[in-house]
Amino acid sequence: MTRKKIAAGNWKMFKTPDETKSFFVEFAPLFSGSQAPASAIACPEVVFFIPAYDFAAAVDAVKAYAEKPKIGAQNIFHEREGAFTGELSPIGVKSAGATYVLIGHSERRSLFFESDEFAAKKVRAAVECGLTPMLCVGETLKEREAGSMLDVVSRQIIAGLSQVNPDARFVIAYEPVWAIGTGKVATNEQAEEAHAAIRRVLEGIFSEAKAEATSILYGGSVKPDNAGALAQQPNIDGFLVGGASLKARDFASIVEKLNH
Repeated sequence: MTRKKIAAGNWKMFKTPDETKSFFVEFAPLFSGSQAPASAIACPEVVFFIPAYDFAAAVDAVKAYAEKPKIGAQNIFHEREGAFTGELSPIGVKSAGATYVLIGHSERRSLFFESDEFAAKKVRAAVECGLTPMLCVGETLKEREAGSMLDVVSRQIIAGLSQVNPDARFVIAYEPVWAIGTGKVATNEQAEEAHAAIRRVLEGIFSEAKAEATSILYGGSVKPDNAGALAQQPNIDGFLVGGASLKARDFASIVEKLNH
């Protein structure tokens, strides 16, 4: 089964609306140039997880694109609306132009103490409101050194997907915490091992067919010079990119690696 290839950029708390406009002006010709010919394997889907205040600028900027990138929210609350000051409504971000949402990113888990159970509520809310959740999972360096990688990611996946049914569309992003923003990257073998294990977990929760149809992305210091080898691994279906997604040329190069 051919799974969807996805190149996703997480801008975190970077770029103002004006900087967002400038980025998409620079990215447009690079993005067009990185697309595979029509006869080739389907081009990867490109998603940008951007700050909420950049939505209007991004949606307006990509109108000129023949092949439009998707816009994603970095966070939502698990209720559609209500008295939750400072939170983002899932139906609100969808109305503003988002089609994806990040859930369970390690920064949300570590800095804002979000639990697996909280992530599960957000995944459910995203699906119910027509957004595609990208559930992030991954172990710390201490957990990897203790041999607990599989236990950690299994727990995060089983809990995070506990409130959705088998026909829901979702994406998994495996991000070893020790490789995020550190310059360290999992070896090709470490990344493939984790992705294959995640697919087995999905098979146990749902079915072999669902596991084979689900895109699993790798994140953690992905750059143009390491993306190509990672993309060749059979269970790596794309990337969730941090710092390199802030640079139009670097991110276009990573998109190109998924075309081969």
